[in-house]
Amino acid sequence: MPLGIDELLERVRAGYDRISPPEAAAAAEAGALLVDIRYAELRARDGLIPGALVVERNELEWRLDPRGSHRADEAVGHDLRIVLICNEGYASSLAVASLRQLGLHRATDLTGGFQAWRGAGLPVISAATST
Repeated sequence: MPLGIDELLERVRAGYDRISPPEAAAAAEAGALLVDIRYAELRARDGLIPGALVVERNELEWRLDPRGSHRADEAVGHDLRIVLICNEGYASSLAVASLRQLGLHRATDLTGGFQAWRGAGLPVISAATST
């Protein structure tokens, strides 16, 4: 019997520890790479997390695979701590599963996504001021 999305999310999330906004901020301070996978409209509407690498979901694996031909400069190795951030913490969970299949075993995501980060009063800048 095929899995429904809720079952799939539950199975994926059982394989790693998700982190809270304060934990994500502390991880970034300790050298983790925050990766914002939201699409442009959401970033323009709600803003950005200072220092986060923006990689839309459809490019994620190509940009973060340390052995990939289109990798981002920040994709320095399989031991890199990566915290994925989507809008509310759903798409990022599925994306973590994909990164872990590529050997990025320290990848996790932010519980509640960008909205939780902002709700926790953590820094957000306007997308217009980041360009």
